[in-house]
Amino acid sequence: MSRAIFLYNTASRQKELFKPIHEGHVGIYVCGPTVYGDAHLGHARPGITYDTLVRLMRSLGLKVRYVRNITDVGHLENDADEGEDKIAKKARLEQLEPMEVVQYYTIRYEEAMKKLGVNPPSIEPRASGHIIEQINLVKQILDNGYAYESNGSVYFDVAKYNKDHRYGVLSGRTLDEMISNTRELDGQSDKHAPYDFALWKKAAPEHIMHWPSPWSEGFPGWHLECSAMSAKYLGEEFDIHGGGMDLLFPHHECELAQNTAARGKGGVHYWMHNNMITINGKKMGKSYGNFITLDELFSGKHPLLQKAYSPMTIRFFILQAHYRSTLDFSNEALQAAEKGLKKLFQAARDLEAIAPAEAAKEAGIAKMYEDIYDALCDDLNTPVALAHMFEAVNIINRAKEKSLQINVADKVLLKKIFTDVLQGILGLADEQAGGASADTIGGLMEIILKERQAAREQKDWAKCDAIRDQLGRLGIRIKDTKEGSEWTLE
Repeated sequence: MSRAIFLYNTASRQKELFKPIHEGHVGIYVCGPTVYGDAHLGHARPGITYDTLVRLMRSLGLKVRYVRNITDVGHLENDADEGEDKIAKKARLEQLEPMEVVQYYTIRYEEAMKKLGVNPPSIEPRASGHIIEQINLVKQILDNGYAYESNGSVYFDVAKYNKDHRYGVLSGRTLDEMISNTRELDGQSDKHAPYDFALWKKAAPEHIMHWPSPWSEGFPGWHLECSAMSAKYLGEEFDIHGGGMDLLFPHHECELAQNTAARGKGGVHYWMHNNMITINGKKMGKSYGNFITLDELFSGKHPLLQKAYSPMTIRFFILQAHYRSTLDFSNEALQAAEKGLKKLFQAARDLEAIAPAEAAKEAGIAKMYEDIYDALCDDLNTPVALAHMFEAVNIINRAKEKSLQINVADKVLLKKIFTDVLQGILGLADEQAGGASADTIGGLMEIILKERQAAREQKDWAKCDAIRDQLGRLGIRIKDTKEGSEWTLE
């Protein structure tokens, strides 16, 4: 890796120089969805954030094993130890097998991610496929004295752990604060303390998903799955663990405690958390009536939407903000993103038609190219990288208007900015080009415009106008100038 990458580490609360555990190889684990409903706007942000990180690292020559799990068992309604399993509840209400629910919504999630340009992970494990690993992890924690069995369930002993280690490293909480903010148990709970969390839950008779264990017929706690699966596929120590800010506590805090209790070490070298998406300044959620699925965004079929927005517009909108900052959704913001993305790809197409001048002075493209990579390597600062790319758009527009000349080297670097960075690292595709490359579209338009120019020279105005009108119906606008004809995608 020739470029230095700096990442903000939630554990240390500062940016740190990224050093892979194994030279040239990176292990990344990201918490994926609980698949009991359609993917929504909140799912898009971690999907795009960590996809961009993986793309960047691979572009720098690193070999990345990217693991993103599917939660298909154990995630209870209140994200802790009580209530009904979310997937089991969905299955009961719809009179389906739980794995029918899982399969249906996993496919829907993956289809939505594909539309957003999110590449599939190297490995996508499911919690239900790793019950043995989770049971073995519970045994380790019990053997080390940091858990206890109670009526067939097993709970993590937070107070005992906190005496030897510190519970609250990631979230910055202290056990005293947690004690003061939790209600006293009513004597009906199996837990010794309200802040203890489940490692294994004994299944009630009506519970659909359950497995045999040394303690009971039951199912694993939600927090357990990531500790078990990350170790299996990335080892007991690995580079990066990512997820949304909403997972910081309790999920990731509990993971870190489980890792340490079982193995004597946290195992994760860099913790990363993307921030939330709000809607008109309010947290997105079903209870607020502002919950928008990705399908609703793509179709425009939601009361809060003024129109449909393409997947690439959504991706660009998310990349316009730094992943650690709150991102506020609004129709105006998405429409601005749509216009900005069009400008970038129009500039990429215009670049193809610009003839470089051998004697032209350097236009500062080399520094711009370095600045873009510097921004991306500085804790994945996509908004700064995009700002530099819009500087490239201004240079291309000036060259198109002939107020500036660019040389061959500058044109090569400008093309790399749009291919290697805009498309390669940022994962943005020119939807108006139907997936075809700018070179292909430019070549086809050159042939069509030559045919139209020949018609003009022969004063065949009917044919000339017919070509223009046909292109117009396809969303391609033709503008005739003294130097010839120009085209733009509307």
